[in-house]
Amino acid sequence: MKFWDSSALVPLLVEEQTTEALLNLFRDDQDMMVWWGTPVECASALSRVEREGYLSASQIANSFKRLDAISSNWVQIEPVNEIREIARRFLRVHPLRSADALQLAAAFLASEHRPNTLEVVTLDERLFSIAEKEGFLTVTI
Repeated sequence: MKFWDSSALVPLLVEEQTTEALLNLFRDDQDMMVWWGTPVECASALSRVEREGYLSASQIANSFKRLDAISSNWVQIEPVNEIREIARRFLRVHPLRSADALQLAAAFLASEHRPNTLEVVTLDERLFSIAEKEGFLTVTI
């Protein structure tokens, strides 16, 4: 099971340069773990693509259907106080945005405080680098 960042999920929903590689990764291991804010982050990305006119309304509707299908099978890490505490520590030691700190904290909790036991899939270079510094296994696309 891998922990998927929203930046790596969006190419499963809309065609991007990394779509094929991420689809292959997903096909090889469909056990996906995400943080509780992932559906909102993905909806934000899809809505931005729609507002900018890159995809039609029907294409966006299909993308939301794919998101619903994928999300029906993933393991979602729910918000708990410990995640907030871990995220605060991450923010003190790393140049993270708040949502990324919460997401990485959720992965840390999911790994049972042993980040070297969990692979993180992300296209966000900053999050990738910080996940590596924290000891997570990272997937290069």
